[in-house]
Amino acid sequence: MATVGIVGAGAMGLAAAYHALKAGHRVTVYEADSVPGGMAAHADLDGLSIERFYHFVCKADASTFALMDELGIGDRMRWRDTSMGYFVDGRMYRWGDPVALLTFPKLSPVAKFRYGLQMFLSTKRSDWRPLENRTARDWIENGAGREAYDVLWRRLFELKFFEHADTVSAAWIWTRIKRVGTSRKSLMQEQLGYIDGGSETLVTALAEAIERRGGEIRLGTPVREVVVADGRVTGIRTDAGVDPVDAAISTMPTPYVSRLVPALPDDWKGRYDAIENIGVVCVLLRLNKSVSPHFWVNINDPAVEIPGIIEFSRLRPVDDTVVYVPFYMPQSHPKFGRDDAAFVAESMAAIRRLNPAIGDDDLKASLVGRLRHAQPVCEAGFAAKIPPIQTPIDGLQVADTSFYYPEDRGISESVRYGAMMAAAVGA
Repeated sequence: MATVGIVGAGAMGLAAAYHALKAGHRVTVYEADSVPGGMAAHADLDGLSIERFYHFVCKADASTFALMDELGIGDRMRWRDTSMGYFVDGRMYRWGDPVALLTFPKLSPVAKFRYGLQMFLSTKRSDWRPLENRTARDWIENGAGREAYDVLWRRLFELKFFEHADTVSAAWIWTRIKRVGTSRKSLMQEQLGYIDGGSETLVTALAEAIERRGGEIRLGTPVREVVVADGRVTGIRTDAGVDPVDAAISTMPTPYVSRLVPALPDDWKGRYDAIENIGVVCVLLRLNKSVSPHFWVNINDPAVEIPGIIEFSRLRPVDDTVVYVPFYMPQSHPKFGRDDAAFVAESMAAIRRLNPAIGDDDLKASLVGRLRHAQPVCEAGFAAKIPPIQTPIDGLQVADTSFYYPEDRGISESVRYGAMMAAAVGA
């Protein structure tokens, strides 16, 4: 039996704690925030408890379903028919099925055929490794053609990854396409899922299970250092002092690891520091009116500087209309430091561009969430950049969402990695 300190109470940290306790270890989770959940944590939107950052479930998310069943909340999973839209040059188009592609006026017949074929074949592919050293742009242009890339993808990449737009990994984007593309009940109908009560249902169930098994979650307790002596982990230092531990699991974003573990060799610090991240300012709006019939709308319009919006109330039934408007950008971008009101105003301007019937008086409430390290930049060849989870320090494991590659960030991968890291304690 080991004494384990876990840094971060997001889904990965909580899952690691739960599985480590099941294995008989003593566990303490340290979290700087006042609530557990990390990116899955909820906030209050004028009386509505909802995720600060949008989440949805796909049918491939087996790890989520298995954990929910184990926690006794498997019956809280809900599925709903959803749809996509594409807003291009001032007009909304239905998207996401063969008929929508055939009737889309912004592509030539040849481009439609090539794009449809590439997307269909993407759902049948099972091995990402042949795409590992190709960029998404190269893969899409060679498969679907330059025309399809320019109309459907170029602006999305540029508004999410900026100067990194042309280096994003084909394996990473293929995995996203496949995950959503296979979450359907038919060729014509997409179907996505949500947890009844939101992600907080799972977070609460995990936290309660941890505490029932004798684990401790210390909120409002940032970790200052993972203490190392003679090449092995010996403690977790917080403002209250040093707690002795036999093993540590860090789930913090990799840009913080070098500072968190000063005893790491310099070459390992360099590997963590080399993983770049894009930040996000995510605006959450509660409106009187619906923006569109769609859950997800991609945007390619010169008047709108966001890659899309998520009308979350099209997935999870709640009072009023709830919309997420994500502004992805490097932390160095001039916009990143703007105040919340500026982002809300730009979000409402974008909403009015999509639906002119919506006015400022339709805004009932808003929240703005910010993350400095929201999206790892997974360039071509990214797999070779990811360090091993087990560090050269005995007893120390490190992982964050970049380790999920080629999978993207998501609760399912978080709980899968949490279980893996718990199983490796003492191994």
